[in-house]
Amino acid sequence: MVSQSRGVLVTGASRGIGRAIATTFAENGDRVAVHYSSRREEAERTLAGLPGDGHTLIGGDVGTADGAAAIVEAAVAALGTVHVLVNNAAVNLPQPLPSTDFEEWQRVWRQTVDVNLLGTAHTSYCAARHMIDRGVPGRIVNIGSRGASRGEPDHPAYGATKAAIQALGQSLAVSLAPHGIAVASVAPGFVATERVAHRVTDEVKAQSPFGRVATPPEIAAAVHYLASPQATWSSGAVLDVNGASYLH
Repeated sequence: MVSQSRGVLVTGASRGIGRAIATTFAENGDRVAVHYSSRREEAERTLAGLPGDGHTLIGGDVGTADGAAAIVEAAVAALGTVHVLVNNAAVNLPQPLPSTDFEEWQRVWRQTVDVNLLGTAHTSYCAARHMIDRGVPGRIVNIGSRGASRGEPDHPAYGATKAAIQALGQSLAVSLAPHGIAVASVAPGFVATERVAHRVTDEVKAQSPFGRVATPPEIAAAVHYLASPQATWSSGAVLDVNGASYLH
């Protein structure tokens, strides 16, 4: 357990993995900024369920540069300092090439790149500059994906942006280490969230030799470790959390 309360910004924390991440940090005594884009009611439920005090709710569009900057600024104003940024906000839109028209293909690419990749890049920039200016030995943890290495045939923009996010994390790990800031990524496999519960079939479960899919708290535990002082030497790592469903 971290001995000192930290300010933690979790993007995309209205439900699923983001909610589990916010809850895990709060359970360990940290103050959490719960970010949402459009699901305010669900984000309010996340906030209401967090143990401890000092948490806050932040709305905003991470898919624009101004929106990303405003989200970080609001978190700093509410928490005093952002010690940890968790980049979880993402979209995962289907676009199988053989059955997707060109207009839709372009639309999905633009939205996915804006939210997943540029959103992560811009929030990381703003949070890291805050940490540098304050002399904070901060942590940035990005949520990647097994699909970054395994491929996502029906969601190619998602797989490509997750691969880019993991590469971005490694670049920032080198760039920010002289400032005492560690950066790492978690690459989950299939996770049983509300959004994809209907897709948890026996075939999906069989992808792992454990015969099941991950739970959101299992992903949150990995994120919390990588954000801990004990994980400084894991900076630059991409931690696979996929139940041995994909090894590389």
